[in-house]
Amino acid sequence: MGRPKRNVYAAAEESTTPPDALTPLQSLARVIKAEGNNLYSCALPSQQVVLVELAARFRNTIWIKRGGYVLVDLTPPDEKRGKVEGEICNVIREEKEWRKQSYWPKEFPKTTDEDEDDEESNVGKMPPSDSEGED
Repeated sequence: MGRPKRNVYAAAEESTTPPDALTPLQSLARVIKAEGNNLYSCALPSQQVVLVELAARFRNTIWIKRGGYVLVDLTPPDEKRGKVEGEICNVIREEKEWRKQSYWPKEFPKTTDEDEDDEESNVGKMPPSDSEGED
């Protein structure tokens, strides 16, 4: 049997609201690559690459795409075990809400500007016919 939907909804709801403040060991990171077995390579704002593990409550419920952002809870240096340097404690889905927070790093620029719609999208439209411009 699959997970109950209430667990899936709870994990999804938890990832939409940003916390008021971050602890000293928490940091925002950009996902670089999925390494397998719930491990991800992420770039911190300082451009340091860390290997982090996805928290158990997000496994098989929330999918992380390359280039997306996550909240990482880093392990203190004296408690490190192996190559894993922390855990993904939150997956950022509503990036617009998170960018409004004071702790969002300036090193992560906005990649697509959703507010500006200068060009109209061609997705789902028919290609222009040759006779449109001949009046």
